[in-house]
Amino acid sequence: MSVSPFAAPAPRSPLRDPVAAACLPGLVRGGRRALARGFTLIEIMVVITILGILAALIVPRVVGRTDDARISAAKQDIASLMQALKLYRLDNGRYPTTEQGLRSLIERPTTEPMPTNWKQGGYLDRSSVPKDPWGNEYIYLNPGTHGEIDVMSYGRDGQPGGEGPDADIGNWQQ
Repeated sequence: MSVSPFAAPAPRSPLRDPVAAACLPGLVRGGRRALARGFTLIEIMVVITILGILAALIVPRVVGRTDDARISAAKQDIASLMQALKLYRLDNGRYPTTEQGLRSLIERPTTEPMPTNWKQGGYLDRSSVPKDPWGNEYIYLNPGTHGEIDVMSYGRDGQPGGEGPDADIGNWQQ
């Protein structure tokens, strides 16, 4: 039986191959048992420590962003409500009264002054007036204390005034 000069050489055992022996010293020293070895307790503790340090650095940054996101969402909602109120005024010549409230953007008001040209289907693309990101109703005042009308959220605490995430958010800030 002759061997073709183009045939691949027979694979050599890593235990007998000097290149493999240099790359896999544990294989030669410990035989096959060295490959089946797991992680030591110290290696696992180092990984857990590194994960703990990363969590300590990242979690506070992510958690602090929740309030920022809610404040941004409230500002966006207020801007949308202001757009709808401006359309209401264009159609009817006046803003809804405080008593008629933001509900008049969805349902035709039934109290005086009655709108003269209320748009069928309302002025918002939803079936209810949105609540602020903290689950409270938006406050609507006509006349407003900061302008002709005010649309605002009292923030996280739901109380007038406050600082940071508890501060009032209103259309006068836009």
